[in-house]
Amino acid sequence: MTELSPRALLSLLFHGSKAVDVVTTALETGLLDALEPGPVSLRDLAARFGMQPLRLYKFLDCLESLGFLERDEPTDDINDTSYRAVPGLRDAAAATVGPASIERDRDTYPWQRLHGHLDDTLRGDLSLTEDDFSWPPKTEEQTESFERSMTVGLGPVLETFDRHADRLWSGRRRFLDVGGGAGRLADHVLSSAPGLHADVFNLPPVAPLVEETRKNSAHPDRLGFVPGDFFASPLPTGYDAMSFVRVLHDWPTPDSRRLVEKAYDALPPGGLLLICEEFRTPDRLAVQFFWSYFLIGADSAVSRLREATFYTTLLAATGFTGIEILPGPWELVVGHKPA
Repeated sequence: MTELSPRALLSLLFHGSKAVDVVTTALETGLLDALEPGPVSLRDLAARFGMQPLRLYKFLDCLESLGFLERDEPTDDINDTSYRAVPGLRDAAAATVGPASIERDRDTYPWQRLHGHLDDTLRGDLSLTEDDFSWPPKTEEQTESFERSMTVGLGPVLETFDRHADRLWSGRRRFLDVGGGAGRLADHVLSSAPGLHADVFNLPPVAPLVEETRKNSAHPDRLGFVPGDFFASPLPTGYDAMSFVRVLHDWPTPDSRRLVEKAYDALPPGGLLLICEEFRTPDRLAVQFFWSYFLIGADSAVSRLREATFYTTLLAATGFTGIEILPGPWELVVGHKPA
């Protein structure tokens, strides 16, 4: 994709709702399924989908302006023009504008409270109320809403854990997912680790959500819940692997450091600590745009994307060894407590 000038990018942003309409139409009509493997000619696309060539040509110009298409126009006849979508466009569109998209879930939050009033918000004259958003969640309804929302975005985490399952769980017997939401990750890893028992450590109001996951699990006897507050008490012991997944970035650096230290204290010699979240890159900062915008009005929520190297340095300073960054859609930082 060619980098756009500020003027061009702002023009696209101004007409963002129209751009979403174009991408949604391309996804729902099946055009993206034809465009991504490409190249495919305008003539073939128009015939296959029953569309008028000139109108389709302009529609595809819209997709190209977004940086999503490569175009070859060898003759003056527009019907000879061929197109190929950039790799991954179809899956990205489904994740963004599809019926189960994470963006649709985010859009249910009351961001309109801030819209058009950012000046007042930045000066501290306007804030989100606890009814709008409370961090940490204070009511059972807020807790359930937040944890279900976090489950929607777990796809990249699950893929990374799957990719490294053999080396992560070999020889491991008990795994604690600290702040593990409704237990989707804990349940998921059990499928690739037959000798593992997994527990979720979270606030007591989350227990019914984990129980719901357990009832629908293929491994209900190996999935459990441990109630607690990771700031109010030490982390539970008896686990040879622990994880912080989409947890540490929610807290100020001293708190994140304290949680890693608690994990070190709770793990036995040779124990494994896993950290996975949206480590800071230009792409992830863009995908995080909604939360960066929405949480301008909530001082209690840090929502601080950090580079993966922040955590490797933190693990080393805490005493962990064998520290690595394992690749995946979201990288996985791993460290071992010395034996």
